[in-house]
Amino acid sequence: EQRNNSLKMLHKSVNLSLFLIAILRLSESWSSTRQNRRDLLKTLSTLVSSSPYLAMPDVALASYNDKKTGTMLPDEGEISTSIPFDWSGVENPLWGVDDQELFTRLDKASDKEFYNEPRLVEHIDENSVKFLTEFISSDKVLANGDSVLDLCSSWTSHIDSVKGRELKRVSGLGMNSLELSSNKILTDWTVKDLNENPKLPYDDSSFNVVLCQLSIDYLTRPIEVMKEVGRVLVPGGRVFVFFSNRLFLQKAVALWTGADDIDHAYTVACYLQFSNGGFQNIAAQDLSTRKKGKVVGDPLYVVSAIKV
Repeated sequence: EQRNNSLKMLHKSVNLSLFLIAILRLSESWSSTRQNRRDLLKTLSTLVSSSPYLAMPDVALASYNDKKTGTMLPDEGEISTSIPFDWSGVENPLWGVDDQELFTRLDKASDKEFYNEPRLVEHIDENSVKFLTEFISSDKVLANGDSVLDLCSSWTSHIDSVKGRELKRVSGLGMNSLELSSNKILTDWTVKDLNENPKLPYDDSSFNVVLCQLSIDYLTRPIEVMKEVGRVLVPGGRVFVFFSNRLFLQKAVALWTGADDIDHAYTVACYLQFSNGGFQNIAAQDLSTRKKGKVVGDPLYVVSAIKV
């Protein structure tokens, strides 16, 4: 729809011959590189701005600036379309890039120091917590008898008590023993720093579902972690990675802090796709509460995938 709207605007500002030339160049670029929609719009803008005969139209943006917070938020529907339907022509954006540059952090001290003190608080607002809990506790995420791994866990797994009683196992892996011991939904828990060693202390095919909530932005070795997630999931098992724009800035990796939420969804999808974890059906969903198309409160998103 956004591509069509952009083409309509371009058509208004150029005579027919120039328009057909622009479309030809655009279609060649699309077919050869399988660009995603945002790249398509950038290409379209370049075509228009590079010609002295074309007037630059106002291209529809994929994000808007929230007046209260000053942050960029995605337009409605943009998160779900940020991930390619077909990955066959998509190159790994992290291949050949210096990990030290992408995954450096402002606070380079040991994570054990940062997480030494327990934080028994929520990191998103009350409404988002409510929706997160309802979403995770629904049958579309957790089924009766499931074994669940709560990765980067804390004092809550956002699983309601009714659903918790229906589960076979809920294992928590996190950084603080007091936080984990306070999580009453967990059947077992382990303290482990995945940035030191991404190897998960579980047998192959141990879990039906893996949850990673509001923590993917802190992982310095996310592709290795996602490969391990694939290993511990049963065939047909699912992973759900939830994120918002709330974070501890000093501990988030540079790749994350330098991007917007649309890029974040694509980044998480790339972690899964290029981890060799055996994932398919990678999809993103915007779980944010909206009013008249605008996000109300803290945004909330999820990227999910199925283990082959």
